[in-house]
Amino acid sequence: MAGHSKWHNIRHKKARQDAKRGQLFTKLLREITVAARQGGSDPEFNPRLRIAIEKAKKANMPIENIERAIKRGTGELEGVNYEEVVYEGYGPDGVAVIVECLTDNRNRTTSEVRHIFTKHGGNLGSSGCVSFLFEEKGVITVPKDSISEEELFEKAIEAGAEDIVSDDESYFEIRTEPKDLYSVKEALEKSGVNVEKAELTRIPTTTVEIKNPETAQKLIKLLDALEDSDDVQKVYSNFEMSEDMMKQLA
Repeated sequence: MAGHSKWHNIRHKKARQDAKRGQLFTKLLREITVAARQGGSDPEFNPRLRIAIEKAKKANMPIENIERAIKRGTGELEGVNYEEVVYEGYGPDGVAVIVECLTDNRNRTTSEVRHIFTKHGGNLGSSGCVSFLFEEKGVITVPKDSISEEELFEKAIEAGAEDIVSDDESYFEIRTEPKDLYSVKEALEKSGVNVEKAELTRIPTTTVEIKNPETAQKLIKLLDALEDSDDVQKVYSNFEMSEDMMKQLA
């Protein structure tokens, strides 16, 4: 998990992300629409929608865009019907990759995801081929400069969290059962903890260490290309590599 988390943190610091704000908005709006369709328009009773709205607000999305997306989800406004699709495959050196998508055209998305895997030295696999290597968890991110690990651990466990991981240089990761994510987040915020973000994620139970720089380059290009696809919401993988190599790739 550490390698994958660091890749995300480095990637999100790149200046080119600023030019992709429109794409980010598109993905956030799709998530809001689907969350509202599945769980209703009231975020108080729909944790998935609550988290999606918070992400959109942090990205400075106008409130009217959020409200329209919710209404499209509930059917109050006409809109595209997005389908959730999960793809599984392998990257270079047999790294496991899971790709979560929201799409209005499954055939188009399948074709595009397969093409990206093939182009970057990977293979799109069958359903279930790598999902057993991951477990679903809630993850709450807290800046390390805002609280001590000892104090955070005490508050997190009291709030119902499972554990705290401090592999990252800048952030603590609090892990929860998926169903407990929002209640733990809320309890932490009420106790004064500065929560950076909260999300449902997939954490690998076993990892593949990447030592060859050329392989590492191919793998990062594959993961970046998948994340840059409009239909892709989240990408997970189980690679590990040294921090020095990760910084070189950035």
